[in-house]
Amino acid sequence: MKKRFLPARAAALLVSLAVAGCAAQPSGRYPSLLPRPIELRSDAEPEPVVALAEADPAIDSALPELRRTIERATADFEKAAQTTDRLATAARGDSVGGDRWIAAQTSLAELDGHQATLSAAVTDLDTLAVNRAAEGKPDYPALVDLRAKAQAAFDAQASRIAALSARLPAA
Repeated sequence: MKKRFLPARAAALLVSLAVAGCAAQPSGRYPSLLPRPIELRSDAEPEPVVALAEADPAIDSALPELRRTIERATADFEKAAQTTDRLATAARGDSVGGDRWIAAQTSLAELDGHQATLSAAVTDLDTLAVNRAAEGKPDYPALVDLRAKAQAAFDAQASRIAALSARLPAA
């Protein structure tokens, strides 16, 4: 008879263990719902510290000459561009290699020379800026301003040369 009650005893034992597990007291060791330390930190980029540029006598003495060079190159370019415009208009019906076409192409080459002068001034300004950066100094506002104006003039000249060149028959 002992064999008959064995499955019944096993089932009763399992039920009693299950009921005992449900009746257990909570331990109170649940994980906290408060933010963890890693969640409290900020991932925002830090605000950069803006250093004020101190007066630089070397740059202050170089800028007026570069400004004059830029103004002179821009004025010379403008005069030459007017001549080139007139020559390109005259060469409109001329064939490649014709006298009027050659005169217009020569005038375009002169424009490139004036633009090269301006390009050299932009390069000098870049050199001054790079040297300051290499020394760990902040941007120098007068230098940055003049460099931006020179670059804008250079870009305008390049655009004008391209427009004048497009009016002439391609070689």
